[in-house]
Amino acid sequence: MSAVIQEPHIFIRPMREGDLAAVFANERAAYTHPWTLGILRDCLRVGYQCQVAEQDDMLVGHAVLSVGAGEAHLLNLCVAPDHQGRGIGRRLLRRMLRFAREQAADTVYLEVRASNLSARALYESEGFCEVGQRRGYYPHDLHGREDAVVYAKPLL
Repeated sequence: MSAVIQEPHIFIRPMREGDLAAVFANERAAYTHPWTLGILRDCLRVGYQCQVAEQDDMLVGHAVLSVGAGEAHLLNLCVAPDHQGRGIGRRLLRRMLRFAREQAADTVYLEVRASNLSARALYESEGFCEVGQRRGYYPHDLHGREDAVVYAKPLL
């Protein structure tokens, strides 16, 4: 007899003002230099596409996308550290790509830390290609600044 292990259901929905404390907590847990609560609030206020991933009434990830002038920019994709490696980031990314297509964007851009190999592998596996670098883009505790790798994905 073999056991069947069922993964918990992940529900992706629009971010609400009441989610900001939990979203900010995930940012602080996942990143050495997280977005501020004010930045997250401003993203909601200006109408960016903001989504959260929820599991068992707990927010385990979020994503923020801006769309304009025929292109989209994935500004943030974050999964709580103890929930990483379970496909949540991929599901959030695909939701954002679908939204960008619905808004008639022809390309999605993003930046990622050069050292974030797991995120880079995710983006590349979803069809993003490296199109450039931004020198010293991210703050880094040990080295002062870290380069960003710029990725793009055509949506045609």
